Amino acid sequence: MRAVPSLRRRLLGAPAIAVHRVALALVRRLPPPRSRPGGPPAIRIVLANAHAMGGTIRAALDLAGFLAQRHEVEVIALRRRRARRPFFPFPPGVKVTVLDDRGRRLPSVLTHPEDYGYRAASLWTDLQLVRRLRGAGGDVVIATRPAWALLAAAAAPPDAVVVAQEHLNFHAHRPALAADVRRRYGDLDALVVLTEADRADYARLVRRVVRIPNPLPCSPGGRSALDAPVVAAAGRLTSQKGFDLLIRAFAPLAARHPEWTLRIHGGGPERRALEAQIAAAGLQGRVVLTGPTRRLGEALARASAFVLSSRFEGFGLVIVEAMSHGLPVVSFDCPRGPGEIVTHGRDGLLVPPEDVPGMTAALEALITDPARRRAYGEAAIAAARGYDPAAIGAQWEALIEALRLE
Repeated sequence: MRAVPSLRRRLLGAPAIAVHRVALALVRRLPPPRSRPGGPPAIRIVLANAHAMGGTIRAALDLAGFLAQRHEVEVIALRRRRARRPFFPFPPGVKVTVLDDRGRRLPSVLTHPEDYGYRAASLWTDLQLVRRLRGAGGDVVIATRPAWALLAAAAAPPDAVVVAQEHLNFHAHRPALAADVRRRYGDLDALVVLTEADRADYARLVRRVVRIPNPLPCSPGGRSALDAPVVAAAGRLTSQKGFDLLIRAFAPLAARHPEWTLRIHGGGPERRALEAQIAAAGLQGRVVLTGPTRRLGEALARASAFVLSSRFEGFGLVIVEAMSHGLPVVSFDCPRGPGEIVTHGRDGLLVPPEDVPGMTAALEALITDPARRRAYGEAAIAAARGYDPAAIGAQWEALIEALRLE
């Protein structure tokens, strides 16, 4: 379900997109930058915010840490906002550069206005990012959003390798951004996607599309005993994550199984709306919004099931993390990711997208059957091993080496 565009987007969207396209065209016409002194190529990963909480940030930092074992790696973050301490620790050997930590607000013209990362950008970050990209001769640039992939393809020198990394899925992008992706992604050297379905979607747009899933993050906490009456969920409190649907699904279970609670780990803009929904349903103390935690693994190990209620995903890395703690999973089979991670009836249960009664029934099937929870949990641990960070990192190394040799 797509959000209804705001009045501001409806009124200003088309002119902003036109200005953006002209601005990128001018960047493409800039004279080639001077060759820089020789030296080993670096890997530069472009993020919205390296200090915040989020699956994309976590995955990008994990990748940076692995690649830093053999390469010079810099994470280029557009903004820091208010946080001074990063939510996820920065990996050893990784340089993190913040382009704007003062919140300059002149609007961006080089970040696509229809990209969800647009709010992180400004005219200042445009200028700083173009300067850094034009100085990336011989380097590998990994852009974690389509807007910055389009900008990197326009601004980076011809001898740079530009790779887009898709953290959502093609159908999750707004229409004008999707149109520019179709028009310009052929300029990329490669696109890395998280699922086979995405690889098929992009195959006609980019000459090299590679599926490399996100790696399992380090997640202390041990294996769940699966005996606590707790269902866990985790993610940013946004409409995408569907926690409003989850609360509706859990409400009948709260009445039928009064010993069970639902704990939702994460922070975000929908917190007040979700608190109001919990209060209106009389679920205070039964559905708990715990806030963000740096110890998610420990929280998962104290639960007996994990639930993902997203309306759409890019992958669903938190599913893999929950599986690594031996949790059976219940998930909407939303586009994209859960259906390629969870094997229905083996390590979890898949429910049709946004099917609230179906979610209730699936959760109840695990709540009432400890033996089933244990069987699924055992299979979940085996499935999580397929996302070993060393194996995922080796796939990235092979791709980077192949692109640099072309």
